[in-house]
Amino acid sequence: MSAPFIPMVPPPLPPNWTEHIGPTGQPYYYNSVTQESTYVRPMPTFPILPQTAMAAPAVPAKKKKEKPLIKTPIPNTDWLRVVTTEGNVFYTHKVEKRSVWTVPDEIREAVQALEREEAERRIREEQEAKEKVEKKARSAQEEQLREVERIKSEVEEMVGKRKAEEAVPLNEVVITKKTKMEGADEEEEEEEESEEEEEEEWQREAAAQLAAEAEEEKKKQEEAKKWQEEHEEEEAKKMKEAEKAKGQPQIKMPERVDLSLDEAKALFKTLLREKDINPLHPWDTSLPLFISDPRYVLLPSVSARKEAFDEYCRDRARELRQSNVKKEKEVANPKEEFERLLRDEVKSTRMSWTEWRRQWKKDRRFYGWGRDDREREKRFREYLKELGEKKRAAAQNAEAEFFALIRETGIAKLGAAWKEVKRKIVEDVRYGAVGSSSLREELFNTYLKAHGADATPEPIPNKEADESVHNLSQDSHMPEEEDAERERKKRERKERAVQDREQRVRAERSKVEADIDRSRMGLNKEEGELEFRTMLVDAIRDPQMTWDAALPQLRTDPRFTLSPLPLNQQIHIFHAHVAALRSKYLDSLHALFASHSPSLASPFTDLPVSSLVASQPATKLGFDVEQIEQEYDKWQRQRTHEARLAFDQMLSENAFIEFWGRLGKIGGKGVDEGIKADDLGDNAEEEQVDMKALAKNVDLNEIVKVLKNDKRYLIFDHIPEERERWLRDYLAQLPPPKLSVHVS
Repeated sequence: MSAPFIPMVPPPLPPNWTEHIGPTGQPYYYNSVTQESTYVRPMPTFPILPQTAMAAPAVPAKKKKEKPLIKTPIPNTDWLRVVTTEGNVFYTHKVEKRSVWTVPDEIREAVQALEREEAERRIREEQEAKEKVEKKARSAQEEQLREVERIKSEVEEMVGKRKAEEAVPLNEVVITKKTKMEGADEEEEEEEESEEEEEEEWQREAAAQLAAEAEEEKKKQEEAKKWQEEHEEEEAKKMKEAEKAKGQPQIKMPERVDLSLDEAKALFKTLLREKDINPLHPWDTSLPLFISDPRYVLLPSVSARKEAFDEYCRDRARELRQSNVKKEKEVANPKEEFERLLRDEVKSTRMSWTEWRRQWKKDRRFYGWGRDDREREKRFREYLKELGEKKRAAAQNAEAEFFALIRETGIAKLGAAWKEVKRKIVEDVRYGAVGSSSLREELFNTYLKAHGADATPEPIPNKEADESVHNLSQDSHMPEEEDAERERKKRERKERAVQDREQRVRAERSKVEADIDRSRMGLNKEEGELEFRTMLVDAIRDPQMTWDAALPQLRTDPRFTLSPLPLNQQIHIFHAHVAALRSKYLDSLHALFASHSPSLASPFTDLPVSSLVASQPATKLGFDVEQIEQEYDKWQRQRTHEARLAFDQMLSENAFIEFWGRLGKIGGKGVDEGIKADDLGDNAEEEQVDMKALAKNVDLNEIVKVLKNDKRYLIFDHIPEERERWLRDYLAQLPPPKLSVHVS
């Protein structure tokens, strides 16, 4: 049983598309919105089901969100005409941020003018497209006619040559002339028959020539195809031979393998995986790496190979990403990684949390542990304390080791100099453990004072040595009471030296800790201020909010309750934030004023008051009609003041006014009356030019002609008398030129 016939009905055209017929009868399609022309029938965006006798119920497709597609500015207005993706049209105001579906009355004429202009442009473009199509059709027809004429002329030329070659001999002609008069009728019949035969012969020759040309073209195509196949086979053989010559391992495959498309694609992907092709590299870059492999030609076309290559790249990239994620998950405990980061990167107790966080916040070891930055900061500060304790313990241990070094070497003797002593112990690691050179010297002097009595004195030469020996001998016979007294004093001196050293170390340590606390307090205050400002941006968005009204809301935020800032600073930052909000909405309200009052003379009654009262800036600021009018008057005064300053700036920048205004105040003939009549010759009165007289002729009208196109001048068209008075006052205040004799 044969399948039922399904009629092929073309799908409907998408919105804004229309069908037209060209001069050659070929249909083309035009989009009135995008002004695009094409010979290819555009397809609708929704799926089309075949029209069968018993169609299944259509499943509605998921409708995409309607979005703006084309935005066209309305000339000389702040409005935009917007066409959506569904073909709907609405109008939006750029400044007021409002949109309407119907054409507003204020721009109706501008929209009509724009639509007329677009219609005229569309008609011109359609006419140009039609003319192009007609021109292309005419050129094609002319080309066909020229080809027919060429073939016809060639056939006629060939027939003429053949007739010339087969001409009747002269003696036969002479013989036939004898019977010409007798058989005139027969000759006429023969001529007609010969003409018919020539016409038939021309047609046969033309057809034979066209067939021969077609056959020859077919042979050429077959030869080219055959040559291309032979060339490809030869290239494949050469590549195989080159691989064999290089000694590369080669997969032995039969000359012809019958594989399905899926099997060929799988082998091609296996080739890419074996070659370890980078999935981030494009086709052209990776092609030289696997083109010489026999599995490259298993797929029938280049497009199929590229498609398989793209699938491999997607799959391989996904595998690599999953592998990286797995490796990251297999990393050690996040807490241990964070601790290791602290140990490796925090070497100083003066490191601040803000600086360290800014440096490592994108590192997985940093953000992989802890609920939030508060927990990480708490651990960071605890580590700073631990690091400080370790450094203090290490410093104390280094001092003890240094004392042991001095005691073991026996270099601490009465009269010993540190510069001489340190050369003997500089190579010992316990010497370098004490980081400061001044601290080493201080520790040496402390030890020397504490153990000075036990130190062996240096031998004293000559007479002094003899006296010392005599005194020592006398000391050896001193009573035991004196020895006990000497031991007591020795112990006291040692204890005092140790106490003095401990006091100095404690004082130095407290000083360092105070500096650290002060720097930490400054950093905490800066961070607290930044967090407090961020909290206000998140929580306070009403420009009419007061501190007392905001307190219940702020107390629920830990950034407020844990803030290190004093109360007066918090209130100051709050008022600054509210003032910034108010200034923002006032600027938006002033922008609305400017859009409705192009002139300085525009009264408040010309503004759309109801629209202004309902606008967002006025609502946020809590302004009624009276307050809006007061703000408008204030804005107009400020605007007029700025325009007046710009007017004076315009006058000071104009060289024409500066030159002729100053020149009109000179006296005499010439700038300094230095020109005499004898120096000018006979025609002095005619040739001499009085610049003062020329300056007097440059009146106010000449100056106005220079300034009339400046916006800073035109903005005061509503008060021409005051504007003229300002000009005259400016000219009167101009000083005369230097080195001139001016009128008193």
